[in-house]
Amino acid sequence: MLSNDERRLLELVSQANEPVAPSSFFHTIHPPTFPASAPDDDPRREEWAERQIGLYGAMLRLHDLNLIRIVVPADGANPDLMEVTTQGLGVLG
Repeated sequence: MLSNDERRLLELVSQANEPVAPSSFFHTIHPPTFPASAPDDDPRREEWAERQIGLYGAMLRLHDLNLIRIVVPADGANPDLMEVTTQGLGVLG
C-alpha cells in the first residue's frame, strides 16, 4: 500500500507529458506554510523541511517498487528524469 505522499507523487509524475524530476512536484504536494522571512529554526519551516525530506523517501520507494523508472540519469547538474512504469499505471488504476 502506498502512503498519501507516494500516491500523490506517482499521480503527478504520471500526468507529465515527458520524463520529469519528481522533486519538481515537492512544493505542489507540501507547499511552504510560512513566510519566506521566517527564521531557519521556525517550527513551521522545520516541519516543512521534514516533509520535503520525506518526499525524497517516497520517490525512492516508488523507484524501488518499480512504479517509476529513470529515463535520463542525473549528470551532476540536473536530477534524474523519471516516468511512471506500466506497473505504476496499474497501481493508479
